[in-house]
Amino acid sequence: MNADIYLGLGANLGEPSQTFELALALVGRFAKIHQVSKLYKSSPFGFSDQPPFVNAAAQISTSLEPLDLLTKLQFIEGALGKEVIRKNGPRIIDLDLLIYGDRVIEEQDLTIPHPGILTRDFVLRPLLDISPDLSHPSWKPKTLKSALGGLQENFIRESPEEWNLQL
Repeated sequence: MNADIYLGLGANLGEPSQTFELALALVGRFAKIHQVSKLYKSSPFGFSDQPPFVNAAAQISTSLEPLDLLTKLQFIEGALGKEVIRKNGPRIIDLDLLIYGDRVIEEQDLTIPHPGILTRDFVLRPLLDISPDLSHPSWKPKTLKSALGGLQENFIRESPEEWNLQL
């Protein structure tokens, strides 16, 4: 299967843009990377006593099945030094499997589409960069744009250079 697959990338430790480049280079060993969003800086989600996050999204395709892809993404996270200190805590890299084609999966280790997509601006903004018309059958009638319109934005705009980083 070669479905349109969307990944979320996040980090607030180390050098996120460099870590994202390395992560995507590793993803490129088993998937084709079609598009990557701009980098966005956002306030932490859940646990607020930590540095701001940098977030991005990528559109890929691969012949891997969802659980196999998740396993490879988790391996990359570990290889790049991810340690879970606490839920929603600081991290050097976070690779989330957001959407895998039109599939709906609800398993112990994997839920697709990712349940936080429509409620988190730091996921919606990067996805809108690369696929403004993205929809999923389970979201009817909601779209990415309408979901973002209903959220209070959490982005930090510090300087034009930082805001417009590109991968």
